[in-house]
Amino acid sequence: MPYYIYKITPGPTDLLKTLEKLEQYESFKEARNRARSMRSKMAKDDNYIVKVMFADSELEAEEKLMEKREAPILREWEK
Repeated sequence: MPYYIYKITPGPTDLLKTLEKLEQYESFKEARNRARSMRSKMAKDDNYIVKVMFADSELEAEEKLMEKREAPILREWEK
C-alpha cells in the first residue's frame, strides 16, 4: 500500500478541511523524509499542516484524514 503526503488547510469549522495530495511513495522512509523536508521549509505564519497517510487508495486516505477523532486521554503524569 502506498504512503500519501497531504497538505491540510483548516476550514471554517473543525469538520471542514481542504486536502491537497502532494506526493505518493511506496516506502514509509521516503514519505517520512519528504514530509519532514516540507515541514522544515514552512514559514511560521503558514496556515496548513503536512501529513503522511498510509492507505489502499487516495479516497481511503482522504476519508481517514477527514475523520473526527476523539481527543486523547491524558494520564496524570502527562499533564
